[in-house]
Amino acid sequence: MRSRGTTNSLGKPRKDTFAGVPAGVRRHKPDFMIVVYMGILMLIGLIVMYAIGPSRANVLNQAYGTDFYTGTYFFVKQSASLAIAVVAFILMAKIPYSLFFKHAGKILMVGFIACFLLLVFGNLFHVEAIAQCSLGACRWFSLGPFGSLQPAELLKFGMLLFLAGFLGLRYRQGLINDINKTLVPVGALMGAIMLFVIIFEKDMGTGIVMSLMVLAMLVATGMKWKIIASVVGVVVLLGVLMIVTSPHRMERITTFFKGDSTAVQINDENYHIKHAKIAIGTGGIMGVGIGNSVEATGYLPEAINDSIFAIMGETFGFVGLVAILLLFTALLMRILKVSDHMLDPSLRLLVVGIFTWLGAHVIINVAAMTGVFPLTGITLPLLSFGGSSMLFMAAALGLAFQLSRYSVHGSKLKEISYEDSSSGRGIGRSRDTRRRSSQRAA
Repeated sequence: MRSRGTTNSLGKPRKDTFAGVPAGVRRHKPDFMIVVYMGILMLIGLIVMYAIGPSRANVLNQAYGTDFYTGTYFFVKQSASLAIAVVAFILMAKIPYSLFFKHAGKILMVGFIACFLLLVFGNLFHVEAIAQCSLGACRWFSLGPFGSLQPAELLKFGMLLFLAGFLGLRYRQGLINDINKTLVPVGALMGAIMLFVIIFEKDMGTGIVMSLMVLAMLVATGMKWKIIASVVGVVVLLGVLMIVTSPHRMERITTFFKGDSTAVQINDENYHIKHAKIAIGTGGIMGVGIGNSVEATGYLPEAINDSIFAIMGETFGFVGLVAILLLFTALLMRILKVSDHMLDPSLRLLVVGIFTWLGAHVIINVAAMTGVFPLTGITLPLLSFGGSSMLFMAAALGLAFQLSRYSVHGSKLKEISYEDSSSGRGIGRSRDTRRRSSQRAA
């Protein structure tokens, strides 16, 4: 059943409307600032990759006794990843979002199957031609000359689409606070996801980000805070259990709590974080300049991946890091603005999930590199080297960009009432609705 105002005079669907959103929503130019901020961040990452790529290549050639890695290897690979990511962004911006919701369950299932196959070929049979393992963790499929693919990123994308649709439906049905019909299915799904991501693939960082995405979406539905608190308690308890039963995670936690006062000397435990701080400190106010990084020559682990924020601190200095953080903040605010204009529950939850996905990666990575959080192995979106993270982040931003072309007419902005009146403000009301309601009451 279409909402009033979604058909033309001939009774055919209007091109400027989409199912599920009431009258008063119009189609207009999308928010191109999302593209601008995303493009600038990608360009900065590519410049840094060009500068530190030769150093990284030398380190790997010396470590493996080969001359396979050329000076432009990582720059070329990153350029290819960016090109694929841009294509993904365009496709997600053009293909009607309804198709992704329609096939969300299938996308999620493909993600589970991919993770299962990785478990089989990586952890069980150790087929190096298929599964790529590092430091005891098998997280990638080897694609030969095309690089690698991390199935956890596909699973994350499928989870986002599926839960946005599922929770949006439960909200419309007035069942968002129903434990059996809402929370139990969500908990079962997340249990299965955490089994693959954290237990089998040993990727605690990705598991934390996915948990935060789900938590943010539950909060956005207006679920009762008592239930939210119970969910947080269970998640924290399980997280602590997974940490204490894993020696390498416990080592990171103990190193973090020792702090600088008891770890004056650099040793195997604090080597990574110490050199990250040295890189940022060396950069000073204005940085040492592009191509002059010392830590990228082999001192700082994962210089092109997880530690790229520290390398940027050394290269661009405090001013450069502030500029990068402001770019991320601006991008997140544009996404938040898109969310605020979505009256359809599923669409708003989708954008909330994207916002949390990007924001969690940025906060956790930056906090880890500055010693605020323990190291988690989280990449810095759009900047770190790697195709999977870049691909699916760009795809998610493409969906947000597509939805940014829809907004609400100020004169017709109104609350959308659903059956669940106990949900508070929830996702069916915008901030402007509350403001206008109070003005009318006055």
